[in-house]
Amino acid sequence: MPDCSTAAYPKPDRKSPTLRPPSPADLVIVVERRRDFRWPDPGGRVMTAGAYVAATTGRPRRVINLCRHADYLSAGYYASLLAEARGDRVIPALRTLADFAGKADLADAVADLNAGLVNLPPPPPGLTRHTAAVYFGRTPEPGLAPGLADVAARLFQRLDCPLMRLTLAHDDRAGWRIDGVAPLGPDAVPRDHDAFFLDALDAYVRRRWQCPRGPAAPSFTLAVLHDPDDSLPPSKAATLSHLARVGADLGVRVEVIGRRDYRHLARFDGLFIRETTAVPHHTFRFARKAEALGIPVVDDATSILRCTNKVYLAEALAAHGVATPRTRLVTRATLADLAATQGFPAVLKVPDGAFSRGVERVMDIDAFHRVAARLLARSEIILAQEYLPTAFDWRVGVLGGEVLFVAQYHMCPRHWQIVRHGADGSHDEGATRAVAVADTPPAVLAAALTAARLMGTGLYGVDLKQMVTGPRAGEVVVIEVNDNPNLDVGAEDRAAGSLLWRRVIGHFLTAAGRAPLPGSTSLSPADLPLAERAALARTAAVRAAVA
Repeated sequence: MPDCSTAAYPKPDRKSPTLRPPSPADLVIVVERRRDFRWPDPGGRVMTAGAYVAATTGRPRRVINLCRHADYLSAGYYASLLAEARGDRVIPALRTLADFAGKADLADAVADLNAGLVNLPPPPPGLTRHTAAVYFGRTPEPGLAPGLADVAARLFQRLDCPLMRLTLAHDDRAGWRIDGVAPLGPDAVPRDHDAFFLDALDAYVRRRWQCPRGPAAPSFTLAVLHDPDDSLPPSKAATLSHLARVGADLGVRVEVIGRRDYRHLARFDGLFIRETTAVPHHTFRFARKAEALGIPVVDDATSILRCTNKVYLAEALAAHGVATPRTRLVTRATLADLAATQGFPAVLKVPDGAFSRGVERVMDIDAFHRVAARLLARSEIILAQEYLPTAFDWRVGVLGGEVLFVAQYHMCPRHWQIVRHGADGSHDEGATRAVAVADTPPAVLAAALTAARLMGTGLYGVDLKQMVTGPRAGEVVVIEVNDNPNLDVGAEDRAAGSLLWRRVIGHFLTAAGRAPLPGSTSLSPADLPLAERAALARTAAVRAAVA
């Protein structure tokens, strides 16, 4: 990670504009290199990304991330990720950084702002493009037309990126349109914009924090995103057929779609993503578009951003006192020191690994250095975690803050993980055993609900271990929270039965403000079998205990 040291601040230039002390006083400005923020900082609020990563968590702060690089797994990406994990209020948010990664989709997302450019004068002969800087929703070129200032403000409301370069294109028939939007680092601010930039920053930090919400969908048809070629899908084709039958009983039409249906998403009223999710991936773009359309989506973009990065998980769980295996963040700068104090065996993880990929066990310090160097080539930060062997992991499925299912995922025979991947692309899996909620240790349920609540209100699979021997016998630790847990007929639903699938459909109906059609199967607890009612009551009691 660039410039992890805390270099001395330059002496203030009394002739240059000054960053006035903002309110509240807990503002932090994060830059990649200290020299990137060339303006005086009398409040001592500017710090490098490395210093912010190493800082201990405290009360929530407002964080303005001005790192010049903010692409996936870069220093700027981790600054926003850790800010969200620690409960800090940060711009740009992770979802904004992901939007910038999908440039084609971003152009579509802001195309509605083109109407505000209608009053801009045409360019001089021979020119068809114009570039404008946008600082915290303000542009230093308001003289072009009032519309450009309005578009700049609305663009900042939409993307919450502090510094942007807005590119406009012009043709004689359509007039001006937005051709591109890109983030800027503070090093790209021209010196003749100094006063304007600092005034825009000063005005922004005095604004109240706002989080706009999309409109509710008036009707409901559920799209299920599925990849038939995925060798490890979160739900098999037979499961989706079963879900369609349950949906029909509840007055919901379920339609399986693929990645090519992206541009047709607006004709659906809900989206259930049943592909393995990732941030630089079409599943994330589907989630973002569904949110932009105002339709309920599982998994939502925020859950994908949080759960697919184990660095975020580690920080969020630690900040809220959730027990986990001893976990440390490893960078190139800290590798040697951490290796010298690491106990073995240990587990090294890339932040965005899934289905046991990117997770390796190391038995000694030489293997630690070798594997860590390879993984650090993929990510600025990796994780080192103590190895806690157990015969199985608990998996607690949580939907909308309630336990959906409980299962035990057993380790693959003669292997230390649940999934063993072969060099030829094949894989083996350990056995899955569904467990009734009433038969699940309360400590497991409580830890799972606490961890899931930190991620959001979507669908999560919380993986936990419960120690059975030694001085830590009975202790429950959270391994990770998955945003896209497996759900299959005859596996995760074996204990919960039909209730599981009706609750999945019911979650979308509730999110859309809808109820099951007259004559369909009721979701009322009073109409459920006694065993299912008991399971719901047990879950509610545990949730109330940890609230």
